Amino acid sequence: MTPCSPRRGSENAIPLPKACNFMTVRSLCVYCASSRTIPDEHRACARKLGQLLAENGIHMITGGGHVGLMGEAADAALAAGGEVTGIIPHFIKRLEMVHRGLTRLIEVESMHERKQKMFEMSDAFTALPGGLGTLDEILEIITWKHLGLHDKPVMLIEAGGYWKPFHNLFDHMIATGYANRGCRDLYTVAVDPEQAVATLKAYSAAHKGEDSRGAGIVASHSVDDRVRRSGYTRKPSWQKSR
Repeated sequence: MTPCSPRRGSENAIPLPKACNFMTVRSLCVYCASSRTIPDEHRACARKLGQLLAENGIHMITGGGHVGLMGEAADAALAAGGEVTGIIPHFIKRLEMVHRGLTRLIEVESMHERKQKMFEMSDAFTALPGGLGTLDEILEIITWKHLGLHDKPVMLIEAGGYWKPFHNLFDHMIATGYANRGCRDLYTVAVDPEQAVATLKAYSAAHKGEDSRGAGIVASHSVDDRVRRSGYTRKPSWQKSR
């Protein structure tokens, strides 16, 4: 059994990103908690990631908030001389949760537009510990990769084993036939920020001189159309044999 494949000719309310060939990582989307009630060790992890991104010249893309791990990572990157772009919907800004010290703040109309913009501006994606919002964001970007719509690096930073239940869920879906074994290859795992940044640097070195910036949103009617029009030939993981 394989996961349900998209129906030909079906229309989607929310357009998905087109796939692209790969490149040097110059910007990293960081998904993480905006909660204030989080462990100190996770705060330290977020600060270290922000610092390392700045020191290595990697532009951070965030949700634009000033609280939780989102604020910790952004503050650390800025303090170390890095650049941070935040993308925030108007309704969240009205709740006074916006970070006002970012390099750049982009306001959008909706959560869907926020996630689309974060995709367009990012060369790679990572998730620190987080709640429902973080889970939604990282699963969506993994799903787009699963469908063959992009091949950007996706990474989870463990921060003391936070994501272990997530990996267990993937294994459960594979064991029960709802996903194939290739799904476990859709993302990588770093034990800490140091390993995460080292992995990104190694990836960039291996793809030096290549460029995939410009990956956008394709408003075609089916996943098959999107992949065909992008000129991308990577087979979606749901089509691969186990």
